[in-house]
Amino acid sequence: MLCRQQHSNHTLRSGAWDVLRAVRDHKWSIIGAVLLTLLSLGLALAQPLVVKRLLDSVMAGPLQSGVLMLLVTLFACQTGIQVLARYVLARTSESIMLGLRLRLIEHLLRLRIPVYNQHRIGDLISRPGTDVAVLRRGIADGVTHAVTGSIGVLGAVTLMIWLDWRLFLLVLAVLIVAGTIVVTVVRGIRTASLAGQRAIGSMTAGLERALCAIRTVRASRAEERESKTIGQAARSAYTASVRMAKLDSMIGPVGELGVNGAFLVVLLVGSLRVTTGDASISDFVAFLLYMTYLATPIDAVFQAISTIQHSRGALQRVNEVLALPREREPVTARPATATPAHTEGEPVLAFRDVWFGYHARRPVLHGVSLTVPPCCCTALIGRSGAGKSTLFALAERFYEPDRGQVWFRGEDASRLPLADYRARIGLVEQHCPVMHGTLRDNLSYAAPDACDDELHRVIELADLGELIARLPRGLDTDVGEHGTMLSGGERQRVAIARALLTKPDLLLLDEPTAHLDAINEAALTRTIRLVSTECALLIIAHRFSTVRAADRIVVLDAGRVHTAGTHEKLLDTNSYYRNLAAAWSANSDNRNGDGGGRDTTADRTGVEW
Repeated sequence: MLCRQQHSNHTLRSGAWDVLRAVRDHKWSIIGAVLLTLLSLGLALAQPLVVKRLLDSVMAGPLQSGVLMLLVTLFACQTGIQVLARYVLARTSESIMLGLRLRLIEHLLRLRIPVYNQHRIGDLISRPGTDVAVLRRGIADGVTHAVTGSIGVLGAVTLMIWLDWRLFLLVLAVLIVAGTIVVTVVRGIRTASLAGQRAIGSMTAGLERALCAIRTVRASRAEERESKTIGQAARSAYTASVRMAKLDSMIGPVGELGVNGAFLVVLLVGSLRVTTGDASISDFVAFLLYMTYLATPIDAVFQAISTIQHSRGALQRVNEVLALPREREPVTARPATATPAHTEGEPVLAFRDVWFGYHARRPVLHGVSLTVPPCCCTALIGRSGAGKSTLFALAERFYEPDRGQVWFRGEDASRLPLADYRARIGLVEQHCPVMHGTLRDNLSYAAPDACDDELHRVIELADLGELIARLPRGLDTDVGEHGTMLSGGERQRVAIARALLTKPDLLLLDEPTAHLDAINEAALTRTIRLVSTECALLIIAHRFSTVRAADRIVVLDAGRVHTAGTHEKLLDTNSYYRNLAAAWSANSDNRNGDGGGRDTTADRTGVEW
């Protein structure tokens, strides 16, 4: 447990370093903004001294126009420099946030697959958005104002002590009281800020979950329930924000009260000192001016403390994401330009005594060994939970085996660069994700540089010609969010065409006929036969027609390879497979008797292994 805690602290520190690196990349712009702010502050601090000299000259003789012009020049220069400093600071802060957002986006897209299973996607999405927006104030405004405000306070205090140290002691006593109150108030701001950011993340995740399944929500009449659940997170965010507002609203007035209180004390005590001759009127006026100028940097420091506390919760959430493990290339990987050596007839993919479990001491695969020959269609069948999808995940290296090895083209897959390895393996998922954009965008997603001839080749292979012909803009037709403008079977064929466009050595098909009717199923079976002449196929099959069309069949049972062979051989030699084939045939007859050739729920339930 101690080791896990130390690891967590180390990763959070690493995440904090990533955030600081985003600031470090813009250090010269920040330094420039700070120097401009300090120059503006120096001009402001010089003004009371010029006023003191102007009063002394008036009391001694005629008004000196040069001193008056100097005062006017100081005012004008201060204003211009302050405007420039604020612009540089605002632009720099936006650049910092852009860099941090880009780092977060790049990191989120490269996380290890198990991480996505352990976190809500909507909450992860909120980190580059709302969390970085809150963090912007802390990094840019808070830190800069804290530095410039502190230097401003130090400069004003130094000059006030030089003018009248006794009056300054009175000012210090009042400000200590105000500062003690402020420190007490800001202690609760960070906790409230973190609670608010987490509530916003939960709200975003809940809304993303409901909108992605909006048809199911409507069909289940669950709008009110989802609204209440998501609204509860919104109310939690509101409660935290109100608490922060209550605490934050006290900081400014307390700071102003301290400065104004000190000003009144100085006004009363200083007037008495001027009356008794212990201080000159010019020194007293200069001291009062410094009191008014002191209000701005003190307020900046107090507000900076509040802003930094606001952003610390967001910083923690950003650090948590940057500390999440991401996919990394193997240390011993060969150069990406190299091509794995292989001999004729050598398996494209091989599992050698592979053990794997998603949780410790709960293995899903138990010493699985199987091969996928080149230019061959291999069907993978078995009961639900037998480990078929897990084998696909290991083949794509979304996970790594706990024991054993996965070999690709005669080489240990764990030594191959991920991008190079995955470029040679096509994957068609069961749910066939189709992304927002045009049909052309989706087809060429894995091969964006593919030419029209290559597109037409896979369109013909996947039998998409009729679909494209009836679309209003052909390949350039928008398919809608998640491909809602396409039917389930059309999305399946789009996914197959997309995978084929990369000309893979191995094509993984997760139940490719799941959304197809009898006619399209027969057409796809012909397509599979044709594709198997170009590359190896490994298919998770639930339909008897798919299994019967395969060159080889591998039967999984409880995470182990039960048997393997051709359809005819298994019928002759394996009673387990014969019983399975008999059940498939019976369900196929029932489906044909129902007349639609449709993949009904009863059919799928009967044949899903």
